[in-house]
Amino acid sequence: DALAVYIRSVKISMQILKIKNFGPIGENKNDIDGFFTVNISPVTIFIGETASGKSTIAKLYSIFLWLEKKLMRTELSVNLNIEVFKNLCRQQEIGDYFSSETVLIYEGNVFIFEYNEKNNTITKSAKKDISVYVLPKIQYVSAARNLLTLLYAIRSSTITSEDGNILTLSSNIPFMVNDLNTEYLRALNELARDGFDLPIEKTQVFYQDHRTFIETDKKKISMSSASSGIQSITPLLLVSEFLSCEVKKDLFEKLQVTNENLKNNIRNELHKTNYDNLIEKFNLYCMGGREILGQDSDIGLLENIIKKFIPSCFINIVEEPEQNLYPNSQGKVLYKLLECMNMNEHNQLIITTHSPYLLSYLTLVAKAAELSNKKVPIDRIKTIVPEKSMILGKKITIYEMKNNGSIECLPPYAELPSDNNVLNQAMADGNGLFADLLDMEQEFCE
Repeated sequence: DALAVYIRSVKISMQILKIKNFGPIGENKNDIDGFFTVNISPVTIFIGETASGKSTIAKLYSIFLWLEKKLMRTELSVNLNIEVFKNLCRQQEIGDYFSSETVLIYEGNVFIFEYNEKNNTITKSAKKDISVYVLPKIQYVSAARNLLTLLYAIRSSTITSEDGNILTLSSNIPFMVNDLNTEYLRALNELARDGFDLPIEKTQVFYQDHRTFIETDKKKISMSSASSGIQSITPLLLVSEFLSCEVKKDLFEKLQVTNENLKNNIRNELHKTNYDNLIEKFNLYCMGGREILGQDSDIGLLENIIKKFIPSCFINIVEEPEQNLYPNSQGKVLYKLLECMNMNEHNQLIITTHSPYLLSYLTLVAKAAELSNKKVPIDRIKTIVPEKSMILGKKITIYEMKNNGSIECLPPYAELPSDNNVLNQAMADGNGLFADLLDMEQEFCE
């Protein structure tokens, strides 16, 4: 029945992105159609040298996610055209990456998009069961995030209006930084009024009287004077925790802050799908949640329809979480991001990184989860890896981007993230060169 269809939403398929000749990513000579294929798992990591395409894939993924979300909420015209798509790419600063041979395919949870430059077309098709969908909150956390704290210092006199309202940043600021700024301000107001703990020993962030500062060992320092590492992780961690908690809230609680236009969209969806009998129940639900409907058998169906319009999971796309951080602090930040991801079943964490240390910490969390499943006492495991940060290795995928335009999925070893990658090789090369210098010393100085 209809309820069973919606209940199947707990089984969401993995999203797939296929890329050919886009920006730094070339054509796959080993694929019959020339595509490099990326399967997005709950934790997906992109590594590789500078300009190899890590952020390119992350940005493409965010754009297709956004398109799918807007179509599911009927907020985007069904006449999707090539210029709309290219404009989205320009906003994400990848608008110059198209070539005459570019082909992109995105297989989402409910839609398949195909972009073909040669044919000058972008097409979409719906999968058989478009009801199998959980609406995500999508956040792209740019590596330029510490611009936010610097901009506040430069524009402190104009950040608030006369009536105390917080103003938006300049339209000249990159789209993804402006978007992050919106959520950062909400997160500051929600989480930092009484202090937000950073994973740096005895360090808290405060937001009071429209000012952001940190407190460490009872010393107050303005955010603009804080270390570059703290300026980098503050927007990242505040927004990640805020949005993870927001999507986890009860549906009724989320409806209380939902505008009337969106509620009318839900009513229109109920009418369009011949669930007119649920419209009055939806109105009651908005007033009192599950309790007001008692034991009504339609509650499950109604809530799953509402979830097409109210975000119930969080997709966190993060550029370089290790930015300006000591290796030990990189691990603590990763643990916090994984804790946020683990709050909801369908959350995802997408990371671009240059850090071999992050991969080492990923191996730790995967091994800890494996030992937990083997009934090793959790109190022992927690001395190494926080319980809320553990995730099984089979939920982690690592892609290595090459400067020749190719993409390689690194196979796991015994369900643990592979250590055979360019970042670890770079460390090994450095050790090898140092060994060569020691050999010279022995040869010529003794």
